[in-house]
Amino acid sequence: MPLKVAIIGGGGRVGSNAAFALQCGGIVRQIALVDVNQDLAEGEALDLLHGAHFCGDQDITAATTAEVADADVVCITAGSRRKPDESRLDLINRNVSIFKGILEDLQAANLKRDAIIFVVSNPVDVLTRLAIEHLGWDPSKVMGLGTMLDTTRFCSLIAQAKQLPPTQVRALMLGEHGDTMTPIWSSATVAGIPLATILSPNEQSQLAKRAAGSGAEVIRRKGGAGYAVGVAIAQVIHAIALDKQTILPVSSKVTGQYGMRDVCLSLPTVVGREGVIKAMEVDLWPKEVAGIQGSAKALADTWNKLS
Repeated sequence: MPLKVAIIGGGGRVGSNAAFALQCGGIVRQIALVDVNQDLAEGEALDLLHGAHFCGDQDITAATTAEVADADVVCITAGSRRKPDESRLDLINRNVSIFKGILEDLQAANLKRDAIIFVVSNPVDVLTRLAIEHLGWDPSKVMGLGTMLDTTRFCSLIAQAKQLPPTQVRALMLGEHGDTMTPIWSSATVAGIPLATILSPNEQSQLAKRAAGSGAEVIRRKGGAGYAVGVAIAQVIHAIALDKQTILPVSSKVTGQYGMRDVCLSLPTVVGREGVIKAMEVDLWPKEVAGIQGSAKALADTWNKLS
């Protein structure tokens, strides 16, 4: 069935880059850009439309929230941009009220109950939980981008450091999309070869550190991420559209994995047309489990500070 995707914040850098990645993918049928700045959304939609001859036969428009009540996937990218010297969790005081307003607008528009809500706005793990609880939405129909971007940064930096093909590097970042994210070296490979046999402990530490700090580096150099986050968003939406049941590190509500409950964070998660199919508990090194549990504690502490 053709998929309609609404991008809330579609006039911004992240939203418009996601729309372009979806257009280039040629899989979803409709892309609707919603933004508080209607002219900006119209301009982005028009620019994308101008490239349709080379990309695909999609319906790309600017829209209001009321006009996307029938969307199959609502991707929320709107919010205040992170400053170079602040953590993603520091964004919470500025972004929660914006996000609640978006959720209430969707509710007022009678968003269909089987729509998948895909959160990209930061702090993504906290806002993913907020979407579930504020709307009373089925948790399987709500996911966040989580550590998808961190994972592609991690793999790409490993590949660059060792002159490896990026598409053959398999390494995960799990837990919080933020300060407590955890690199998973226990299962990291390139073309089936354990990366621990190629990278020294010091190299592993430096690469994980750089991947974790890449968001701040991009903000400092160009003002904010765009291309990589756009393709990461498209990867998730394509998994939904094609019911691929791909295992991706998206953020979803945990239900007892590694002894964690209630919070939303990233674990290896099966994603398909119905949304979150299953968040998996896989064998990890003890220090990796401890890292993910540390993320859960940090996110629970932040949640408890919400007004």
